[in-house]
Amino acid sequence: MSKVQPSTTGVQAGYANQVAADLETNLKEQERISSEIAALQEQLHALESDHQVLLKVQQALGSPDAPARDAKKAPTRKKQVSAPRAGTRKSGTAQAKDKAPKKAAAKKPAQPAAGPTLVELIRDHLRTQSEPRSASEITNALTQAHPGRSIKPGVVRTTVENLVAKGQVERAKQGFSVFYTTAAVAEPADEQQSEAPAT
Repeated sequence: MSKVQPSTTGVQAGYANQVAADLETNLKEQERISSEIAALQEQLHALESDHQVLLKVQQALGSPDAPARDAKKAPTRKKQVSAPRAGTRKSGTAQAKDKAPKKAAAKKPAQPAAGPTLVELIRDHLRTQSEPRSASEITNALTQAHPGRSIKPGVVRTTVENLVAKGQVERAKQGFSVFYTTAAVAEPADEQQSEAPAT
């Protein structure tokens, strides 16, 4: 019996270690995906804001495109209201027509660059720093450097974590605090590549 108990506890310890490792991997993957979602939501919000601004500018300029789109939407709405139940196929095609201009309009704000993205700002800021910085320090520095932009601490934190997941930024923990630096792995490889053709 004494021989059976140590082997059983050894198996339990092995399972416990495996479960702990799986849990840690799971949490890291959740953090990575959450940071990507947050970054995409920020990009979507910025595109929606740009879209609203562009629509206002278009209306102010009196562009002929704006009334034409409104005129196309208006008849489809009337058909949907006045159409009987048998006309469900028509309303489906009308809905497809309504969606097409929205997709085209959504692509337009992506073309004009309003400035560097948050990812670019964070990478550039970390490159200029000699010491690791926390997410709040990065947020404060970017807010001071770009007072016209709305830079939120939560979005900065998730964006930096996304850069960590991509290997572009390194993370170091000191107690309960987390600090970030630019990943130094990419630079020597770039130097070697640039030196190779010269020789």
